[in-house]
Amino acid sequence: MTDAPAKRLFIKTYGCQMNVYDSARMADVLAPLGYAPAESPADADMVILNTCHIREKAAEKVFSDLGRVRAYRSERAAEGKDMIIAVAGCVAQAEGAEIMARAPFVDIVLGPQTYHRLPEMVARAARAHDGKTGAKSAGILDTEFPVEPKFDHLPAPRAEGPAAFLSIQEGCDKFCTFCVVPYTRGAEYSRPVADILREAKNLADSGAREITLLGQNVNAYHGVGENDEVWGLGRLARALADIDGLSRIRYTTSHPRDMDDALMAAHRDVPALMPFLHLPVQSGSDKILEAMNRGHTADDYRRIIATLRGYRPDMALSSDFIVGYPGESDKDFEATMALVREITFAQAFSFKYSARAGTPAAVLRTQVPEDVKDARLYALQELLLEQQRAFNKASVGRTFDVLLTHAGRHPGQLVGKSPYLQAVHVMADPKHIGAIARLKIVSLESNSLGAVWADASESTIKTA
Repeated sequence: MTDAPAKRLFIKTYGCQMNVYDSARMADVLAPLGYAPAESPADADMVILNTCHIREKAAEKVFSDLGRVRAYRSERAAEGKDMIIAVAGCVAQAEGAEIMARAPFVDIVLGPQTYHRLPEMVARAARAHDGKTGAKSAGILDTEFPVEPKFDHLPAPRAEGPAAFLSIQEGCDKFCTFCVVPYTRGAEYSRPVADILREAKNLADSGAREITLLGQNVNAYHGVGENDEVWGLGRLARALADIDGLSRIRYTTSHPRDMDDALMAAHRDVPALMPFLHLPVQSGSDKILEAMNRGHTADDYRRIIATLRGYRPDMALSSDFIVGYPGESDKDFEATMALVREITFAQAFSFKYSARAGTPAAVLRTQVPEDVKDARLYALQELLLEQQRAFNKASVGRTFDVLLTHAGRHPGQLVGKSPYLQAVHVMADPKHIGAIARLKIVSLESNSLGAVWADASESTIKTA
């Protein structure tokens, strides 16, 4: 008797690292049903679009991609093969009914909090398909916010390489006026400490040397630990650093309001916490920050950075910026430029404001003209790119501990990550994947750094 052929699953992931994590977990929950990864949607028995609602015209991109997936399903139907189509993530949460109405061929629409129910949904979808006619009953829509945490129903993850993601917090209570996350991800929820430590140990035992802690507001973490004590992210980082084999800890995305003293002190005391922080400020204008409901001022942000750099002089920063928020004047924009010049960033993400249906800012009448937004964004991105290039250029000649994560594009080349999340490539044997190597940066490429071994004998490799 031979085993039945594996079914093929293709997941397209849009947006943030949280979605990358969610896609991996969806693959995990479907693996017991026999689903293995497909190389392309055309080869898949099931396609999931794991969507993000942050970018402009996010929903329209999903509908465009759904049109292509539908064509793949028609081609498979001509060969007597079936395909289940699902839309997951934040667009599904926000616009699930619209997806079902505009794309009735979609089998499953599910929100970010319900993917632990995917096996049941897939079974229902499979039963709904009529093998003779290709007809199906109405699609499945599940965008609830369940009482039970989805993490209680997910299989234990395993590391797929030396770097892994670990979700510790979800949701947002901040209600920034431009953002849909509180509506698509729900209220802030922090996983229990014991669950996180157990999952982190499993990841380390299966080969992870570096873990990135994930959350919509990851530094708002307030999980319950021993004796019902509430732990913050600083205390959690100290505990994670004690796990054997775990050498590096990162976290994203943070909010300035939640950068407390305990977390900043952990950056001073815990060598495993990498000296690189993504801390979105959005604007340098107090007027705009107040209008955004950010809950901090530009000077609050300055004080946080000064404290962090006092603890870790080598701390490098990344941030998010929105230009052209309703009511932003030339003076407000110049305040953002002044903040960027003062702080300096190793990298950053910057966008034009675009209205999101259902958010307070979308109905404001003080919208900034598109040509003004374009000019401001260009000026900001030029400044940020100049700072990123300067930071990378200053890395040449320095020696870093680099986590080697995978093979490069060229024979004999490995690629890794510096403490500052820069891509670094070096000529090395594949046996060194997973090692933390002492490398000297010798060249600056367009999107990476070139390195050589700091010690020709390669005796500086750390294997544990």
